[in-house]
Amino acid sequence: MAGALPELVVTGAEVVRLARAAPGTLFGTGKVAELKARFEALEVELVLVDGPVSPVQQRNLEKEWGVKLLDRTGLILEIFADRARTREGVLQVELAALSYQRTRLVRAWTHLERQRGGFGFVGGPGETQIEADRRAIDEQVIKLKRQLDRVVKTRELHRAARRKVPFPVVALVGYTNAGKSTLFNRMTGAEVLAKDMLFATLDPTMRGVVLPSGRKVILSDTVGFISDLPTQLVAAFRATLEEVLEADLILHVRDISHPETEEQAADVNDILQSLGVAEATPRFEVWNKLDLLPPDRREALSVQAGRHDDLFALSALTGEGLPRLLDAISTVFDEEKSERVLTLGFEDGRRRAWLHGEGVVQQETQGKSGYRIAVRWTARQEQRYREL
Repeated sequence: MAGALPELVVTGAEVVRLARAAPGTLFGTGKVAELKARFEALEVELVLVDGPVSPVQQRNLEKEWGVKLLDRTGLILEIFADRARTREGVLQVELAALSYQRTRLVRAWTHLERQRGGFGFVGGPGETQIEADRRAIDEQVIKLKRQLDRVVKTRELHRAARRKVPFPVVALVGYTNAGKSTLFNRMTGAEVLAKDMLFATLDPTMRGVVLPSGRKVILSDTVGFISDLPTQLVAAFRATLEEVLEADLILHVRDISHPETEEQAADVNDILQSLGVAEATPRFEVWNKLDLLPPDRREALSVQAGRHDDLFALSALTGEGLPRLLDAISTVFDEEKSERVLTLGFEDGRRRAWLHGEGVVQQETQGKSGYRIAVRWTARQEQRYREL
């Protein structure tokens, strides 16, 4: 959080239990007054509410308390804006922010009573100004969506090109701050931003990795998931998570040292399901951050994970347990191979080059009209060959 708002100093936190939310102020009048006194005493300038706050509630509380107020969605947008690096990430943040702002135009219009036109019988004073602002936001949304479409099309071209290269895609997913980027760095030798803060990775990062078996895969690091992600953010960031939909193997990275690791894992699985990730896609669960656990707990988890082919206990920071994971990834893609004889014409140079580039050619003879090629390949490689 400090990375998103460098000047932020947390002065306190409190869980407020509500029998029901007050429509105008969220909290009851007594609680509003009590909190106001605390905020004034501590000279608070920003209040964060971990939950939804309606535009009317936000306006009234800011006026009553004399502070800036952010609800859960607003805070997530602030952090996302700080972390976006690629063109697509920046556009997605702007799009989500505009969608959020459009619903809150009721907020700080102190000048509305002075707006021209009408008697206020329908819609009230300032309706014209709010509608004008909505139109301006809608026009900007359309413009951003067009730009985003172009960026997404470019990414689709890149994915289409990768499909012709038969390197499987392995996607790292997990709750925010689970250690995905640290694991990514450990596996690839890359220097991806890996810090102890929310959403350190907002844009997907991809690198090639050569496994111990010699097979090459593409490793994709993705944005961290979070519980109760607002619907407009899920929609805006869906393109960022498209790499997960394309994945041949998913590594679900969990911070096994976190007290709420089970709840976080459930949230991730729910989001994967909502994204439409196929159940048939192989999935490994990676229990990360063993180094933060006491020796007896670490040993117990390692033994427990060792009893399952799809569970792995490791420390991305120290590398403990990583060899077993790499071997298992290799095994997933060491598919059963079949042999076949192909006949290619001289004009099929592209397919012939692809076969040789794959290393599947066992024997080749040249005739008058072309080549007779004996290959040994996996079902996956055969499918890719058909798509050429």
